[in-house]
Amino acid sequence: MALPELITDPAIIAGYLSDASNTHGSADALLRPTSTLEVAAIIRHCQANVIPLTVTARRTSTTGAPVPEGGWLLSTEKLATLHAPDDVDAGMLLGEYQAAIEAQGLFFPPDPTSRHECSVGGAVACNASGARTYAYGPTRPWIRKVEAVLADGTVVQADRETPCPWPVPAWSEPHVKTAAGYFPATNLLDALIGAEGTLGVVTRVWTRLIPLPRHVLAIFAFFPSRASLLDFLTEARATRTRITPGGAREDGGAGLRPRCIEYFDRRSLDLIRSRVPVSEADSAVLFEIEHDGEPPLEAWIDALQRHGALVDDTIVAEDEAGLARLHAIRHALPAEVNEIIARNGVRKVGTDFAVPDSALPEMLALYDDTGGMPAVCFGHLGDNHLHLNFLPRTQEEWAQAKDRYMTLARRAVALGGTVSAEHGIGRLKRAHLAMMVGDEQIAAWRALRKLADPSGILGRGVMV
Repeated sequence: MALPELITDPAIIAGYLSDASNTHGSADALLRPTSTLEVAAIIRHCQANVIPLTVTARRTSTTGAPVPEGGWLLSTEKLATLHAPDDVDAGMLLGEYQAAIEAQGLFFPPDPTSRHECSVGGAVACNASGARTYAYGPTRPWIRKVEAVLADGTVVQADRETPCPWPVPAWSEPHVKTAAGYFPATNLLDALIGAEGTLGVVTRVWTRLIPLPRHVLAIFAFFPSRASLLDFLTEARATRTRITPGGAREDGGAGLRPRCIEYFDRRSLDLIRSRVPVSEADSAVLFEIEHDGEPPLEAWIDALQRHGALVDDTIVAEDEAGLARLHAIRHALPAEVNEIIARNGVRKVGTDFAVPDSALPEMLALYDDTGGMPAVCFGHLGDNHLHLNFLPRTQEEWAQAKDRYMTLARRAVALGGTVSAEHGIGRLKRAHLAMMVGDEQIAAWRALRKLADPSGILGRGVMV
């Protein structure tokens, strides 16, 4: 198989040299294959000529993983066919895929914030997660099989019965939502999921689907203090329901049973105050609840009242239009953050830590101390996974934010948490991963990479 067009025009390549982290790189050439066989031809050529190869998709990564450090770029953007509801090319937009199958009454739960901009393959590569991970888990359990090209150019279809051709080092992942390091896999599929394109290039994905939930209630609730919010959170999480592929429910029993719990601190609310003009609120929580047609609104309002919420300001959505409005409010926040960063002309510093339930109050208190620097804190409260976004105005403040970030990372790890709950490691968090797992584990993962890719062409500088 001949190689696809080798693009060397700097003006074209320039559009592929950065990601959402504002990390910038360089590449000698860009290729946009249209089939798995073309991907295999590219990889074989790069192996034969020891050309570093970086895989890029829609560049929504916040870790620099798709940003090349020389060599060639392989874009999956033209691998974008929907073959069947549970069979999709890796380059298709995740949100586009979900909309197509939801029109048929089917549901693929993973919902990273960037789902309307990221690709299906990118979600697989990072084991992406989002708000609904609280009930449904991350991407991994919702993948049945993938087609991929390994570093030697071999095309494989891997499911959980496919042996891994290399021994994957065992290790104990923290007992929190995490996307840090190589998964301790016993099969090839799980080895490829979350490997950030370093063990092979995923080109096609077979998903596991369930019926689309018929009814969803959403509640945006405001609290006069964080203490009252945390008291309410304890009750909301007491009857956690986990939904697994096949639709089986590990039911927590009677109670509130939200499918997501999203947090906004006062500084976040200040940024979107025109959309939620609740001046007395110290913090807020956005919940979603699936139901059978009889929304459990009364139970929720009663619980909010018990814990001192500002019930009269509560926003309730019971239909598609209302849900869309609340989702727009939620997604307006990172957009506002990005606009501030662009105006400041200084890169954002944002955390992606998750900690055990018992450590949440301490981490929230630590997030309050920003050294006088502007910052906002929001994210996936149900999983104790919050994003503290520093908004430095100068390079000096950026350096201060980086120092504070590392201090917070060390504390999160000491509390039993992770340095990356959903965004992966990429190029920017390698030191944080090493701090989390230690030199011996990093050496074991380097040995894995050497076995899988002796010439080291795939994703050089990514993860380890």
